[in-house]
Amino acid sequence: MRGLLRIASGLAVISLAAGTFAPAKPAFADDQLTITSFGGSWQTALRKGMFEPFSKLTGVKISEDEYTSQSAKIRAMVESNTVSWDVVDFAADVYLQLCAEGLLETVDWKKLGLDRTKFIGGDTSDCGVPSVIGSTIVAYDKDKLPNGPKTIADVFDTRKFPGKRGLRKDPYYNLEWALVADGVAAKDVYKVLATPQGVNRAFKKLDTIKKDVIWFTSNAQAPQLLADGEVAMVRSTNARIYDAVKDSGKHFEIMWDAQVLELAYWGVPKGTPHKDAADKFLAFAGSPKAQAHLTQYFAYAPANKDAMALVDPAIRPHLPAPDSAGNNISRDAAFWADHGDVLRQRFTAWLAK
Repeated sequence: MRGLLRIASGLAVISLAAGTFAPAKPAFADDQLTITSFGGSWQTALRKGMFEPFSKLTGVKISEDEYTSQSAKIRAMVESNTVSWDVVDFAADVYLQLCAEGLLETVDWKKLGLDRTKFIGGDTSDCGVPSVIGSTIVAYDKDKLPNGPKTIADVFDTRKFPGKRGLRKDPYYNLEWALVADGVAAKDVYKVLATPQGVNRAFKKLDTIKKDVIWFTSNAQAPQLLADGEVAMVRSTNARIYDAVKDSGKHFEIMWDAQVLELAYWGVPKGTPHKDAADKFLAFAGSPKAQAHLTQYFAYAPANKDAMALVDPAIRPHLPAPDSAGNNISRDAAFWADHGDVLRQRFTAWLAK
């Protein structure tokens, strides 16, 4: 959402979390944080929509680092008592793993002044504050497909919709979609995929489009494949497609059926020397106003349920809708933590056939 509503981005931004913190006080030398996220356009959005407003409000200086969601470095930091990342942006599976291992600080919701029941995923958030909800969807170019796919089954129908499909080269979401396209209800996907019969069923369905797939390895490639006309439809994150429409004038359309919703968390590695400042950031980042403000820079939905009412009405239709009545799939991070290695091996072997 970079570039939207930049007018009055000074005082208006500073005041967005006025209900969360007392007025800023002069910063002490140790009022600093290192916050780690995933880089790219997402980190740029966090910088503009979250980090800079927080620093202006509190006086806490933020340094940034980037990672690729690896847990090993955080584990090594905590076990060697050399924690240099004070707050980390976590995908759900890594968050759950590190929380279960006792490597993250426990969230004191009362101290933060946040009501965990207001958060999607708040009931299981002992070690972090839910931040955003991203969506993996299928997109197509309306200029080339005026009557594009309406359901995930259409992605697997090469007679009705000829042409290449762009899919990311991993088992995640491809297996879930294959089962839904084969008639499995979205709510039952992981129950079925946990069985050998379900795995076989998913790969059998993928067989039907295997020769029609262009595999890619980076989310940034998805809108480019669509723009270049190399694929008729492509798997992507909703935010990248929205940006391609907003920033580049593309006539891309999102097909929301069977969107895969994924929750992210802010967490604090155990032993950070800046725990108080980290807690200030968690309180800020979890506030409805801060989460709503971030949607101006990136089209992910806020995890705080009270934030959506504060989102610009022009932006809301472009955000994932976790509470919609659609055929949504909520990514089961615990399932992938348990079964991921085996399914990745099976997927690699399938591709090689």
